[in-house]
Amino acid sequence: MAGSGEWWREAVFYEIYIRSFADSNGDGIGDLRGARERLPYLRDLGVDAIWLTPFYPSPGADHGYDVSNYVDVDPMFGTLADFDDLVSAAHDLSIRLIVDIVPNHTSSEHPWFTEDRSRYVTVPAGGGLPNNWPSNFGGPAWTLDEERNEWYLHLFAPEQPDLDWHEERVRSDFEDILRFWLDRGVDGFRIDVAHALVKDASLADEPDVPLAPFASDWRRAIDQPEVHDVYRSWRRLADSYDGDRVLVGEIVFSDQRRLAPYLRADELHLAFNFSLVFQP
Repeated sequence: MAGSGEWWREAVFYEIYIRSFADSNGDGIGDLRGARERLPYLRDLGVDAIWLTPFYPSPGADHGYDVSNYVDVDPMFGTLADFDDLVSAAHDLSIRLIVDIVPNHTSSEHPWFTEDRSRYVTVPAGGGLPNNWPSNFGGPAWTLDEERNEWYLHLFAPEQPDLDWHEERVRSDFEDILRFWLDRGVDGFRIDVAHALVKDASLADEPDVPLAPFASDWRRAIDQPEVHDVYRSWRRLADSYDGDRVLVGEIVFSDQRRLAPYLRADELHLAFNFSLVFQP
């Protein structure tokens, strides 16, 4: 594999949006076998690692970022055996592979949501919207489920209800999910909206609803102190595996001083740098 010991510091990562990258069977949809067939091409480009976008079962409300099962492969992309073949073939060519994990929210079709919803941020109905938090996709971040007589939070689409990371069961479930993929040989994870997992438990109003992209300057809906406990736990888990597994955070801040704490020695290894997005 490309280097050893902190290989990620110098590595060239290549994003594969699985649906459109390479179609192995002519059905018009990219798939895991297609990605496997193109590995020699990526090696010849000088790629050290692949970031694989979500390939999990999903209704497709947000390009696969609405996951209905975190420990399987969507049949349109192949099977778990195809995934294992991709990992093995990549490693044979000294290419590492990290996968997207989406821990802020699930699909509204996930069994956790269709059943008791104890893992989600919900508020009993009555008296209007619970607070002034807006969705990144427009409109309020709350949808009223009239059948259950409760509001549920979604910082993105209504089909993407937010998990409640104050719940110990959510933390335990996701450590099991990480282990499932680490045991299959993945070299790490790209963590979707990594700064947004934990919300202010009071659900107090944001003092100023921001205009910045992806609500990067929110204070209550994202970037709560407890999120660092999550990543310290994930880092301990990643470090318990051999091969120097890596955690990469998608953290969208205009202020680099808010980004830096996520990259402490016992938290994430890497983070996306969005600072240029916010420049004039």
